[in-house]
Amino acid sequence: MRELQDFVRENRGEILKKVKKPRIWKEKDLVDGRIVDSFVLILRTSGCRWAHHSGCTMCGYFRETYDAGEKEIIKQVEEAYGRYEGEEMVKIFTSGSFLDEKEIPLKIQKYILKKFEGAKKIIIESRPEFIDNLSFLEDERIEVAMGLESASNKVLEYAINKGFTFEEWMEGARKVKEYGASLKAYILIKPPFMTERDAIRDAVESVDKIKHIADVISFNPVSIHGKTLVEYLWKRNLYSPPWLWSVVEIIKESEKIYDGILKCDVVAGGKRRGAHNCGRCDSSFLNAIKEFSLHQDANVFKNLSCDCENEWRDVLETEEFMRG
Repeated sequence: MRELQDFVRENRGEILKKVKKPRIWKEKDLVDGRIVDSFVLILRTSGCRWAHHSGCTMCGYFRETYDAGEKEIIKQVEEAYGRYEGEEMVKIFTSGSFLDEKEIPLKIQKYILKKFEGAKKIIIESRPEFIDNLSFLEDERIEVAMGLESASNKVLEYAINKGFTFEEWMEGARKVKEYGASLKAYILIKPPFMTERDAIRDAVESVDKIKHIADVISFNPVSIHGKTLVEYLWKRNLYSPPWLWSVVEIIKESEKIYDGILKCDVVAGGKRRGAHNCGRCDSSFLNAIKEFSLHQDANVFKNLSCDCENEWRDVLETEEFMRG
């Protein structure tokens, strides 16, 4: 929708942030069912090509991009490698698509993969339109993470402004498997213009539609990024981040229908700009979600309780009533 694309692009204003250093941290993750150490690297590149055209309604990562040349990208990789300690999993993010040659030239893609040759699994991100470039890498360690967000074309176009359809995403997903890589799918929890109940239903239905092809499904509850349409709505009390109750409900329902690995990364969890409950129980919910992501045991949710559950359930019912 042209009007939505124009608004998302124009709402950003002037972007002043120019960070040249890579972001690096370490965390726990799963490889072949084992909890291992993982090394996370976010390279500063020119970023997502779709974001330069318009961008998604919730994504503010365009603020962290930098139009780096080849030498600068290599310098970032070298700096990161100096902090690498042989972690079995390496995650290489760019706030865009690793496989986009305009963002990271092919020879540098190969250089990066070679640099981390000790890793057992390397996770990269890409939009579906660049998946054919995977054929040039021939690296069985790769897991490609693609942001589907929703399996509903209506949501993709009118709520997220994703720039592709579910069918196009599925075509990219099939190619990932054909090229011998594993597939991680990101699903967004509570895009704008949706009720809380809509968000739960959409996320679970999206899992059901991709359960046959995704090796890993990762839920991303919306957090409020600066200079985005979601922030514009949030500041005018027209949007609120999802409840942690909703996040847990989605994980529990998805676990019943999906045999693969389910994960959830709650950015800004417990804060005003991230998924939260009443504040009193947020930490227990966030700990349970983290434990589930590592151990895949839904029993961690059994003891979660708080008086705010009644308020959450009231929201589910009231929003539906108000919508008519």
